[in-house]
Amino acid sequence: MSDLMVRGLLYLSLTAVGLPGNVAVIAAFLLAYHQERRLLPADAIVLHLACANLLVVGVRCLLEVLASFGLANVFSDTGCKAVIYVYRTSRSLSIWLTFVLSAYQCLSIAPPGSRWASARDLLARHLALTFVTVWVINTVMSSPSVMFAQGSHNNSTAMQYSINVEFCFVHFPSIDARDANGAAQVTRDAVPMILMTLASLIILVFLYRHSQQVKGLRGGGGGAEQRAAKAVVTLVTVYVLFYGVDNGLWVYTLTVRQTMSSSLISDLRIFFSSLYAALSPMVIIASNRKVKNQLSCRAQEKATLEKATTLSTM
Repeated sequence: MSDLMVRGLLYLSLTAVGLPGNVAVIAAFLLAYHQERRLLPADAIVLHLACANLLVVGVRCLLEVLASFGLANVFSDTGCKAVIYVYRTSRSLSIWLTFVLSAYQCLSIAPPGSRWASARDLLARHLALTFVTVWVINTVMSSPSVMFAQGSHNNSTAMQYSINVEFCFVHFPSIDARDANGAAQVTRDAVPMILMTLASLIILVFLYRHSQQVKGLRGGGGGAEQRAAKAVVTLVTVYVLFYGVDNGLWVYTLTVRQTMSSSLISDLRIFFSSLYAALSPMVIIASNRKVKNQLSCRAQEKATLEKATTLSTM
């Protein structure tokens, strides 16, 4: 089996899991909004996160499948600029929104009337501004991909400071430009990772203390806040695992001096970073009661409709 075939099958598996998973989460929240005319702040953050993850899977993984199997030629100069720009923006949005979710959940476990509870209310009131700020930061920081990305037909060993992403190359004018861009990307990812890890540790300490307090009491520890907190900690753990590998490979790419960065390393980076976008909706579906109820209701309605249709044709 050729390398391109293996590559195509790997990205196909991510697409097969990530596309329907994120679409299901988005549809469930939109249905909930249609019925209730409002979304809780945490639900709005998760909805936004699912949209970013859908972009990661749809724009990068799906197009990688089409290119690997020779089904479409989408990686011209313009195509490379668009794909890399949208992918990097949505990928970093996914990271920052996971941080916002963990921060909000951390503030949500604060005692009522405390300073932290007031901070949670402030974040909830200005959630739209938070989304806009995150979008602006990440769209601006992804701009080098528009300036320097080119199609693989421009492959040239004379271009020394390039990053090979299989079907595309990102050509930097100098080693300083390449390293500065790399440092900015790592910082953009490391800051929310450190903060969300800290928030998750606080949540874990709270959950541990809560479990000790209710130990031996029937029905203790099963509240909605505890379930939501555990779900957020799970999402952060998945993020740290996959994006930690991704950023480790990125640092390796920047520190190894060679004419072209290995396409294998770039493939591994994209695969690991896309794993979070593909698997996080499974965590959300399994842990979010609102999403689970919406999906189960739609499944029951579909089964009832199919049964009625079958009986009417007998």
